Amino acid sequence: MPDFEPKLRNVNVTRYITPLREGGSMPAIVEADDGFMYVLKFRGAGQGPKSLIAELIGWQLAKLMGLKIPELVFATLDEGFGRTEPDEEIQDLLKASTGLNLALHYLQASITFDPVATQIDSETASKILWLDSLITNVDRTVRNTNMLLWHKEVWLIDHGASLIFHHRWEHPPAEQALRPFRNIKDHVLLPLANHLETVDKEMHLILNKSIIDGIVAQIPDEWLMIDAPFETPEEHRQAYATFLLTRFQNSELFIKEALHARTENI
Repeated sequence: MPDFEPKLRNVNVTRYITPLREGGSMPAIVEADDGFMYVLKFRGAGQGPKSLIAELIGWQLAKLMGLKIPELVFATLDEGFGRTEPDEEIQDLLKASTGLNLALHYLQASITFDPVATQIDSETASKILWLDSLITNVDRTVRNTNMLLWHKEVWLIDHGASLIFHHRWEHPPAEQALRPFRNIKDHVLLPLANHLETVDKEMHLILNKSIIDGIVAQIPDEWLMIDAPFETPEEHRQAYATFLLTRFQNSELFIKEALHARTENI
């Protein structure tokens, strides 16, 4: 089992360096009080804390699987942080993000993963596809791989578009967990993922209810109570845990769906 510790470090953001104007969330490169640079994801961005919750859960599971992923930290923005920012749009974003945010360690000099130019082994491709099927990640396509090449290794970034059901909570979590994930047909690594069943067996020896409960326990109360359809943070956490555990326990459903998509695409 890979070394796994669900608890994240906490840092304070000390300097805003530059925005990364990609997509609607507009993350930024910042410096923190530990001396490192990070890519900061803002709670005040378009999808709000839900994107951060998806990022946190996706990151924890990727780490558990032994996949390459930059360190994730809780990053606090002081109330007066954005006062001197000349760009009004950025100033508004900083003000709306006062408090607890998320940040990924900045992989300096990394480049975007190109599936044509860079080979990735089938086992790794299968692990990534399995993860994205579990958390219903719609954002790992040819147009936007959300993977970087750093020191000749493939690193995963940005799982904020996962758990797409939680933007509306239209169905009970256990029911939602069993619904098809049609977007898997567009996954950039689908043609390479020919070890899915092996990865699935391995994950059933690693992942369990206790680990899932430990992961969702890390979601901060303040994120859970913003536009929440639940009365308490604990009820909200339990909904995420129920979805993940139910989907994991029925992983044969998304494995069959992915295998079918591979057959159709190849």
